[in-house]
Amino acid sequence: MYSMRLTVTLLSLCMLSPSAWSADAAPSAEAGAASGAALYEQHCAACHSGLAAKAPSKTLLQFLPPDAVLHAMNAGIMQAQASALSEEQRREIAEYLTGISFADYRPPAPPPSCGAEEARFDAAAVPGIDGWGFQEDNSRFIPAEMAGLTAAEVPRLKLKWALGYPGAIRARSQPTLGYGALYTGSQDGTVYALDAATGCVRWTFRASAEVRTPVLLASPGEAPLAFFGDLIGRVYAVEALTGKLVWQVRADDNANATMTGGSVYHDGVLYVPVSSLEEAMVDGDYPCCQFRGSVVALDAATGEQKWKTFTVSEEPAPTRKTSNGTQLFGPSGGAVWSPLTLDTKRGVVFATTGNNYSQPTTAYTNSVIGLDLGTGAIKWHWQAFEGDAWNIGCMLGVETCPEDAGPDLDLGAGLVRFDTLDERQLVLIGSKDGSAMAVDLASPEAGTLWRTQLGRGSIQGGIQWGMTADSERLYAPVADLKDAGDGKVYDGPPQPGLYALDPVSGKVLWESIPPDRCNNEPFCNPGILAAPTTIPGVIFAGHLDGMIRAYDSATGKVVWEFDSRVDIKTLSGLVARGGSMGGPGPVVYDGMLYINSGYGIFGHLPGNVLLAFSVDGR
Repeated sequence: MYSMRLTVTLLSLCMLSPSAWSADAAPSAEAGAASGAALYEQHCAACHSGLAAKAPSKTLLQFLPPDAVLHAMNAGIMQAQASALSEEQRREIAEYLTGISFADYRPPAPPPSCGAEEARFDAAAVPGIDGWGFQEDNSRFIPAEMAGLTAAEVPRLKLKWALGYPGAIRARSQPTLGYGALYTGSQDGTVYALDAATGCVRWTFRASAEVRTPVLLASPGEAPLAFFGDLIGRVYAVEALTGKLVWQVRADDNANATMTGGSVYHDGVLYVPVSSLEEAMVDGDYPCCQFRGSVVALDAATGEQKWKTFTVSEEPAPTRKTSNGTQLFGPSGGAVWSPLTLDTKRGVVFATTGNNYSQPTTAYTNSVIGLDLGTGAIKWHWQAFEGDAWNIGCMLGVETCPEDAGPDLDLGAGLVRFDTLDERQLVLIGSKDGSAMAVDLASPEAGTLWRTQLGRGSIQGGIQWGMTADSERLYAPVADLKDAGDGKVYDGPPQPGLYALDPVSGKVLWESIPPDRCNNEPFCNPGILAAPTTIPGVIFAGHLDGMIRAYDSATGKVVWEFDSRVDIKTLSGLVARGGSMGGPGPVVYDGMLYINSGYGIFGHLPGNVLLAFSVDGR
């Protein structure tokens, strides 16, 4: 099924307790055994039985429900690899892997639908916080009037309700609030509009694959729309109050294009970052690499493309051949897997970019670029790291690895714009190498104003998904895994935790190092991979060990915490559990804290729950 290829978005899955699934779905070893086993051995076993070192093992796949495995082959991450199989053959593989016959399978109960009162949208309650970064400056700061939660009330937060995602081991879509509803995507492609107060379902929409982007709400016409992207590169617009599809487009023609970062909206235009899974194609037969990252501007009302700007300007051309004669290509890469940042004053949308996948290396990778809102022309540019060509073949000793391979130092964190008291405007940047940096918007050619090394960094950070800031401090989360997982040797121990910095000088004002409560448990780490969120006086952060913590902004002292790695009875009666948190951050709105928990991928702890907290659980 992989045809000897390894797709990195399926790497290192971890097991969820079987209690997370329906009790009616008990494994049956006889289901689909004969034909499914033969098909698995022919099409799947080469990678899932150990040839690809970090492909999820057969044992781990057996903990998924059969409809999740089937959906992955039909319309999800494994669609291309399973294209030569018939529908019946895919069903037989799913039955064999999970030990559950579709004839016997009873999916977990869906979350409860809203009654008439809870189902009503308030069209006048327009979103008070905008997109992934909440404000145009992408600071992830939520002002007091929107948060509705004071620092004094935070220690009294208690779980009010929880939603379990059926058949999921990760929850990577940051919640969005508006019109009295909460919007979020899920691993099986279902997008939910929930009543924000109670968690009941107002409507659902099924995309073709996992939705890990946040849902963005905007009104390009009379009716408000909800925008999101899926794992196989499609962008959707649905009616925010009904879930009815308005349009869908593919953001890029490359077969490996995907959507990870948050889009932004301005004046009738949706600006979309485009990433890729091609960096993970590792076998000697794959003609690596031809994807180029981009930002695409779409008419928000129709989905029509207005402009598209590639982060790698030149089209890939043949370079060298592998020992078995496979033609390789370059340049490539420059994926935009981070959220975009608006600057309407300058008429610019900012993007941060990843490394090249193949050589030659180019000028706009590992960079911050500012694109003209109207034309897509690059008006502003600063490159953090030169000469960085890398793909996952470098970890596995495959010939797709570029010669003189780089360190893979993507700028994956959404940048923060910050105005200083002396009226300078800075961009604050986090890197997977564990450093935070600042550049003056007026003079990018001058380079960094400051660069502060906080963690040792690695292929997964360092600072990976984003930082947050208020008017006084920049708050940088550092993951620093105990086992970096990239085969490199680092000087010194990991330094996971939350750091407060002076945005003007880069001086560390305080650091809060979390306790290591993992007891050497596999895939458990104490650091912070996901982006944190700030309200006046408090920073909220989700950790890789499943802890959710609130920190005092002035001192870094922990003022509240919740362990999401416990059995949690959800609204549907499904028993769900949290896990690592990576990608989506917390959201505070109208007196409640919302956060998705579970990141069963890339060697992290699985989970399948959306948690909603309020003061005293009211």
